[in-house]
Amino acid sequence: MTNSKDFKIVFMGTPDFGAQVLEELIKNNFNVVGVFSQPDKPKGRGKKFQPPAVKEVALKYNVPVFQPKSVNKGEGFDFLKELNPDIIITAAFGKILKTNVLKLPPKGCWNVHASLLPKYRGAAPIQRVIENGEKETGISIFKMVEALDAGDIAIQKSVPIEINDNYGIVYEKLLSLAKETVLEFLNSFDHLTLKPQNEEEASYAEKITKEDLIVDFNNDAIKVHNKIRAYDPYPGVRSVYEKEEVKIFGSEFSDDLFTIENKEEPGTIIRIEKDGILVKCRDGAVKIKEIQFPGKKRISTIDAINGKKLKLLGHFSPY
Repeated sequence: MTNSKDFKIVFMGTPDFGAQVLEELIKNNFNVVGVFSQPDKPKGRGKKFQPPAVKEVALKYNVPVFQPKSVNKGEGFDFLKELNPDIIITAAFGKILKTNVLKLPPKGCWNVHASLLPKYRGAAPIQRVIENGEKETGISIFKMVEALDAGDIAIQKSVPIEINDNYGIVYEKLLSLAKETVLEFLNSFDHLTLKPQNEEEASYAEKITKEDLIVDFNNDAIKVHNKIRAYDPYPGVRSVYEKEEVKIFGSEFSDDLFTIENKEEPGTIIRIEKDGILVKCRDGAVKIKEIQFPGKKRISTIDAINGKKLKLLGHFSPY
């Protein structure tokens, strides 16, 4: 029986999700011989180049890190061949691996994906699963093929999504599960049974666009609530309040809010409670606890009421 601790692992990832999975592997004494990440990008007002989170973890543990434009050809592929990995593990890498890379490691290339495949293949599975009001999601580790997120599944675990879980909460649940699952995957590598994905059940989680971040209170309350929490705490959905663009956070929903009847137009603040404002939707209402005005920090909606930035019967509208 092989010992997965002896595998020469090349890890590929870019943002925090990938970085924390990488650190879990290193802390558990897996042999990560090299890391690939996307190039540094300019951020902030000064547009200074910032390294991706995966690169920072690699440097922290003195693991060689490479940031080629492509890992499939040229110097990127040459770096990879020199490392001679037994296995490649990717998590939020953001690049497609071609056949020459997929065939290189004898133990295969495996992706840690944040959905219950074949549902929510693609770029934004966490946001889309919340936006669509799903009751659960999970982590799937699958053997990579050239088709997007379509390979056979080695291991899959699920977590529940509660009605008021936002993106931040679900992200943390999935991150914890991903770290647990990737260790189980490697420790039981010789005993894995691969399961083909059912293409008839496949769905796609498209990239987030600016239009996705606009909330429209003319929808039902539950749809409005799902929209707000899918992008909370980052980047926040947008609306227009009394001709001023704002961001909205901290949506709360319960069955009694769905039954609220009110003659005001959708988008109207119909009630002020001790911990938030109720905003009328097409059917029912949502409670909103936080708001961000242009150039300002997030504040509670109650502070905004007290500061006369919001008012009873004030109105939110799409653009």
